[in-house]
Amino acid sequence: MAHITFRPALVSDVPLILQFIKELAEYEGLLKEVVATEALLEEWLFEKQRAEVIIGVVEGQNVGFALFFHNFSTFLGRSGIYLEDLYVKREYRGAGYGQAFMKELARITKERGCGRLEWWCLDDNHPSVAFYQSLGAEAMADWTVFRVTGPALEQLAKKKIN
Repeated sequence: MAHITFRPALVSDVPLILQFIKELAEYEGLLKEVVATEALLEEWLFEKQRAEVIIGVVEGQNVGFALFFHNFSTFLGRSGIYLEDLYVKREYRGAGYGQAFMKELARITKERGCGRLEWWCLDDNHPSVAFYQSLGAEAMADWTVFRVTGPALEQLAKKKIN
C-alpha cells in the first residue's frame, strides 16, 4: 500500500466532491436520488460551513473522500462526529485506504474532544458492514432511523397544532 495523506477540501474541490458523491451513489444503487449540485455543495460546505470534507491522496491522485459534521449527544454532554459518506475509488479498494480514512476520522474525533464517531450503513452492503465490524464498530440494535423529506416535510412545517 502506497502512503495516503489527507487534506481538507477546498472550494476548488467541489466538482471532485460531487463526482465522488455520484460514484458512491452509483455503487449503492442510489444514483437517481442524487440532486446535489456544485452550487449547493459550495454553499453548504464552504459558505455555511455545515459539514467538512477530507480528501485522501495517494501518489498525487485523489482516491476518495469523507464528508462529516458535528452532532451532539445529550447523554455524553458533548459533540460527536457523524460520518455522512466515506468513499474510496474502486481501483484503490482493498489496500487499506478505507482503514486509513477511519483512523484519520478517529484522530480528528479525539483531537476535538468528541465523545464518539458514528455513521449509518445500508444493511445489504455486506462488504462495508464486515469492514466496519473489523474496526470494532457495533451495529446499533433497537434503533430505527426516521426521516421526513419532500412533501411530508412541507406538510409537517405547515401543520396546525390543536
